Amino acid sequence: MSLAGRVAMVTGSGGGLGRAHALYLASKGARIVVNDLSQPAADAVAAEIRAAGGEAIAFAASVTDEARVAALVAETLHRFGRIDILVNNAGILRDKSFAKMSMDDFRLVVDVHLIGAAICCKAVWEAMRAQNYGRIVMTTSSSGLYGNFGQANYGAAKMALVGLMQTLAIEGEKYGIRVNSLAPTAATGMTEGVLSAESLAMLAPELVSPGLLALVGEDAPTRAILCAGAGHFAAAHVTLTDGIQVGRSDDAGEQVAAAWSDVADRAGEIVPAYGFTQAEREVAAAAQRAPVAATAR
Repeated sequence: MSLAGRVAMVTGSGGGLGRAHALYLASKGARIVVNDLSQPAADAVAAEIRAAGGEAIAFAASVTDEARVAALVAETLHRFGRIDILVNNAGILRDKSFAKMSMDDFRLVVDVHLIGAAICCKAVWEAMRAQNYGRIVMTTSSSGLYGNFGQANYGAAKMALVGLMQTLAIEGEKYGIRVNSLAPTAATGMTEGVLSAESLAMLAPELVSPGLLALVGEDAPTRAILCAGAGHFAAAHVTLTDGIQVGRSDDAGEQVAAAWSDVADRAGEIVPAYGFTQAEREVAAAAQRAPVAATAR
C-alpha cells in the first residue's frame, strides 16, 4: 500500500508520537506537513524526512490559533496543491483528580484537544470537499473511551473527539471524506512517569503509527476507532443494546430499575449507523407495543 502523491498534515509532530506518524507516512510516499508549536522541532523532523528522500515542509502553529492554522493550510495548498490527510495529534496533559482540578486546566485541555482538532478539520474541510477526497484521523484515548483516574479533562476531550468523528464522517461521506479515530498507547513525553520503565520500553511510538495506514489509505473505513500500542491493534465500538420497552406508566422508573440487567444485556447489541437510529428503534418499539396494550384494555 502506497501513499505516493498524497499530502499529509500531522499536528504536534515535532516529537513523540506525532514525529513517528510523520516519519511513517513519509516512508509510505506521502508528502508531509510537519506542524508543531516549536519551529526548530518541526524543522528537525522535516529535515529527517528530506534526508531519507521524502518531501516535507515545517510550519509552527498552535492548533488553537485559527489564523495560524488557516495560514498553515494555505501554505500547504500553495506548496503541494492539495491536502489529502489530516492527523489531529497535537495534545497536552494537565492531570489531577477532579476535586483538585481547576476549571482553567479543564478548559485548556479541552481547547487543545477538541477545539484544536475542530479548527484543523474546519481549515481543511473545503479543500477536501472540492477535491472529493479526504482522510481525517482524530486522536482519541482509552481515557476517553473508558475513563482514567485524574484525567477528567483529557477523557472528556478525547471522547468528544469520537462524537466529532461520527458526525464529520456522515457529513463527509458524499465528498469522499472518511473520518476515523486512533486510540494510541505510546511512550512519549506525555506518558513519562505514568507507566513503568519496562512498560514504556515496549510502547515505542513507532509501533503505533502503522495503524494509520489502514485509516488513511484508499480503502480506509470510516467511523472506526482503532486502539494501538506495542504492535497490538484492536477496534473499539460505541454500541446500543436491545433494551426493553416500558412505555407510559406510573411506575416506569421502577420498571427500568428492576429490569436493569435486561436493559444492559449486551446480547444483540448493535453499532448504530447514525444517531437517529436510537429514536427510530424507540418509536418502532412503542408502535409494536401499542396494539398489545389496546388489546389488553
